[in-house]
Amino acid sequence: MPSHNAVKPLALRLPGMNKVAKKRVVLASNSPRRRDILKTFGLEPEICPSEFAEDLPKSGFENVFEYPVANASHKAIEVYERLVREDPEDAPDLVIAADTVVIINETPVVHQSQQTSGLGEIILEKPGTKEENLRMLRELNGKACVVVTGVTVLFPIITAPGYKIQSIDERTTVYFADNSPAKIQAYVDSGEGLDRAGGFAIQGLGGLLVSKIEGDFWNCVGFPASSFFTLLDVLVEEDDDFLEI
Repeated sequence: MPSHNAVKPLALRLPGMNKVAKKRVVLASNSPRRRDILKTFGLEPEICPSEFAEDLPKSGFENVFEYPVANASHKAIEVYERLVREDPEDAPDLVIAADTVVIINETPVVHQSQQTSGLGEIILEKPGTKEENLRMLRELNGKACVVVTGVTVLFPIITAPGYKIQSIDERTTVYFADNSPAKIQAYVDSGEGLDRAGGFAIQGLGGLLVSKIEGDFWNCVGFPASSFFTLLDVLVEEDDDFLEI
């Protein structure tokens, strides 16, 4: 069986990190931002992008914040079950999955990459075109939105269905400046927002559109590092099944 160790020397020796040392840790995402955030704090998991279609109906969620958590859970399950089928003798010890969306509370005309939840909020995902990106940023301009990341960790257990999942959601409020039309258009023309939830990258050129944030900066980038590593510590302390197989 191959040896594994995703924990690097620079990592803080926290209970959760000590527990995942020498374990097979998999990130169910192809996002370079999530990979780099984890690497910054000393965790370098294997990369195995999920093949989950992410087609859950947003209107089916009574609480809008459950949507990214559900997506993350489906991603984790899909990757875990696929890797177990491929090599039952080297199943993952921990699968990490995440999904980030941007939520606004107004209800203007809904476009292709915008869908209303059951509560009337609008969930913004990644714009497919520059035209969609422009519409999103016009709606966000001068207003506040909430960046929500659902994070799921999955680990094997003895009882059915053979794994357990634990999830959290992290919320960061982002306040957009009152940007000029020319500034918004210049950002859209840069193309940076096309691969970002809500159509902007706060850690990049998109930071010029934002006046302030309340909450975790890393969450806006795509992964709430502090809450995630706290979750690992809590699982070590409170869940007797955590990484015991």
